[in-house]
Order: sequence, then C-alpha cells, then structure tokens
Amino acid sequence: MIDIIRRTLLAGVGAAVVTREKVESALGEYVRQGKVSSAEARETAGRIADEGRREFDRMTEELDQRLRTLLDGVDGRAQRRLDALEARVAALENAAPAEAGRDADAPGEVRSERP
Repeated sequence: MIDIIRRTLLAGVGAAVVTREKVESALGEYVRQGKVSSAEARETAGRIADEGRREFDRMTEELDQRLRTLLDGVDGRAQRRLDALEARVAALENAAPAEAGRDADAPGEVRSERP
C-alpha cells in the first residue's frame, strides 16, 4: 500500500515537472512572438511555480492527514482485535485448571473399595 502511495506521489511530481516544462515552452513562444516581455514571462513562470508549490504542499498535507486517519483506524481495529484475543486466552487459561480438576474425578476411572 505504501508503495502505491509513493508511486502516486512520484507521478504527481513528474506531472508538475512536465507542466513546468510546458509552461516555460509556452512562455518562451510568447516571448519570441512578442506577446509578452521576457520579464513578464519570468514573473508569470515564477507565479505559476509558486502556486504549484503551494498546491503540492497543500495536497501533501491533505494526503498525510488522510493517511494518518486511515492508519489510526486500522491501528484501532487491530488493537481491539488484540484485546479480544487476549481476553479469550485469559478465559481459556482460567478454565484450564478447572477442567484439570474435573478430569481427575472422571467417571471412567474405576476405583476399588475394600471394606
């Protein structure tokens, strides 16, 4: 599961790199066509990069929070199951001495009684 999450995050980072390259390419084309100045292109690229970084940080935080919630739920269920198993083992251990005492007085055992 962790590997799937890691690959998903890496795919997101890869998409961000591709997007940055496309933005730089498009802005470079606008500069060549004279639609924007190189200063405007740098400013726009910086703004897009900052927005992308903020969005990535926000999504990372959200994913972290969701994973913590998910894992806390799993840990809670696992702990409840462990507690239930420990209670069952304790009950069986307490019942074992009682069973041993009854086995000693089993009816299949023949005792001779002499007057």
